[in-house]
Amino acid sequence: MVERDRNRARTAPYDAAEYLKTPEQMAAYLEAALEEADPHFIAKALGNIARARGMSQLAKETGLTREALYTSLSESGNPTLATIMKVTSALGIHLKASTTA
Repeated sequence: MVERDRNRARTAPYDAAEYLKTPEQMAAYLEAALEEADPHFIAKALGNIARARGMSQLAKETGLTREALYTSLSESGNPTLATIMKVTSALGIHLKASTTA
């Protein structure tokens, strides 16, 4: 039994925020999340971007508390449009509409 545990692969949890280094990477990540059209995934993606940028700094720039940002920008969060607009503006990310044709 001990031998089997020794042979088990050890993994660390994946944290997307660790890989979002540039504004271009952040924008591309959010764009991919928006294409999924899953509100919870979009909120989580924004949360990952916010953590990569620095939640404390983002809280100062948006006027929202860190706790409010963590809550609304989680996989179970449901941010208001106002929160999304404040966060994307502070991140320097602009949302735009296009047709699917």
